[in-house]
Amino acid sequence: MKKIMLMAVAILFSAATVFATDLRHGKMTIDTTKKAKPAKVQYTCTMHPEVISDKPGKCPKCGMTLVKKEAEKKPSEKTKM
Repeated sequence: MKKIMLMAVAILFSAATVFATDLRHGKMTIDTTKKAKPAKVQYTCTMHPEVISDKPGKCPKCGMTLVKKEAEKKPSEKTKM
């Protein structure tokens, strides 16, 4: 009986050691960081919103300077009155 208990403790200790070790440095770590993609910048004309460009410049329709396009906002909940 004593032999079985010693073997069980040894197995549990070995299992705990395996789960506690890291593949790289001897410690278990989990990478929970997510890399966010940078937002793509677009430029548009204030008078002609259908004109969209990847770089600043002039509007081909009216010659106005293109401005950075704002990210589309999600519609917020409507308030009831």
